Amino acid sequence: RVQLVESGGGSVQAGGSLRLSCAASRSAGILAAMGWFRQAPGKEREGVAAISTGGGSTFYADSVKGRFTISQDTAKNTVYLQMNSLKPEDTAAYYCAADYAQGRGGSWLWAGGYAYWGQGTQVTVSS
Repeated sequence: RVQLVESGGGSVQAGGSLRLSCAASRSAGILAAMGWFRQAPGKEREGVAAISTGGGSTFYADSVKGRFTISQDTAKNTVYLQMNSLKPEDTAAYYCAADYAQGRGGSWLWAGGYAYWGQGTQVTVSS
C-alpha cells in the first residue's frame, strides 16, 4: 500500500521560501514517478513539478521554472519541493503524488497519470 505524507507548508510573505517534503511509505517499494500538484480555491488541480525517481529527470510548469526545485532522497523514499521567490499566486493546497509508471498520458504533470496522492499541505503567500 502506498502512503504519502506531506509536510512543510505554511505562511510566508512574497519573495520568501518554503520547502515541502513528501515521504512515501516503505511498503510502497520502488515508485517510478513522483510529483507535486497544487489546487487553489475555485481552480483545477495543476501540475507543478515532477521527477523520474530512477533517472532523476525533472519537469516543471512554466509558472514555477527558475523558482521551484524538485529533488529526491532515494534512501528515504522522500521527495522535496524547494520553493523560492514565492508569489501570492502560488497560494494553494499542495499535493504530493506518485505512481509506478512514468509519464502516463504523455505528460509528467498530468494529474490523471498518478494513482497515489497525499492529503495535501497548505501554502499561503501574502503580498
